[in-house]
Amino acid sequence: MNPSGGAAPTLSEAVLQARRQLAAAGVATPDLDARLLAGHALGLDRVAMIAEGRRVLGEEDQARIEALIARRREGEPVGRILGNREFWGLEFILGPDTLEPRPDSETVVQAALEFIDAGPGRAAPLRIADLGTGTGCLLVALLSELPAAYGIGLDIAAGAAGVAMENAAANGVGGRAGFVVGDWSAALTTDGFDVIVSNPPYIPTGDRAGLAREVADHDPIAALDGGADGLDAYRAILADAARVLKPSGALVLELGIGQRMAVAALAEKRGLTVRRTIRDLSDVERVLEVAPYDAA
Repeated sequence: MNPSGGAAPTLSEAVLQARRQLAAAGVATPDLDARLLAGHALGLDRVAMIAEGRRVLGEEDQARIEALIARRREGEPVGRILGNREFWGLEFILGPDTLEPRPDSETVVQAALEFIDAGPGRAAPLRIADLGTGTGCLLVALLSELPAAYGIGLDIAAGAAGVAMENAAANGVGGRAGFVVGDWSAALTTDGFDVIVSNPPYIPTGDRAGLAREVADHDPIAALDGGADGLDAYRAILADAARVLKPSGALVLELGIGQRMAVAALAEKRGLTVRRTIRDLSDVERVLEVAPYDAA
């Protein structure tokens, strides 16, 4: 942080230098990342970072910041470095078997809540399932909005199920959430779910080489690779949807870019009704809502 060997830098100066290093490395949000990582290194929140901007840093403080900035320069995502990520206004710890929750996936939560608002209402004793739960972010976010609901999260990775359980407890919904290790809805032995949500792996195997290094080097392959055409997980989920959903229920699926038509065709082939498509904040067709039959 102070290669010239001059006076020790202040916190503000160290953050500025870190920002310059990250910008030179091609990081998309160098200012935000520098502030987050410096705050994490020193145990300071956003307000304290501002209040202590003139604090002169000792060698140990500088070394802690430098170590985190070096990891970010090498492509490690901020969430992985911090060990947690915000989603739907909640904090989620990460694990090696989980994806890092991303803002696009909040569209799934939004769509599920809109379906519930138009039907049974948020106070109803709903049953929710989250297939491929990862950190549990979709399920936990929904349970935080649905005070009488109970949810089950499934993941093929035991490590992910354990992380999701911790996140449910930390966000105050652990008593209304259960987690199962299993393969998609085949692990659900009962039917009658009001809403099923999923952010399945949808990257075609051949496209993995073109992923950003933040994703390719740090997210678990099993949570990314959707098979040769990216649709393997959708096939498995849609094949069993009618069995596990209530007739009045809905399946809310996150989509990869450009996958809407292919996934809709798979749903219709299974006798399901495609009810609507929801776009995310980038105007991408991000979510498909599917029903067992046309309730209209």
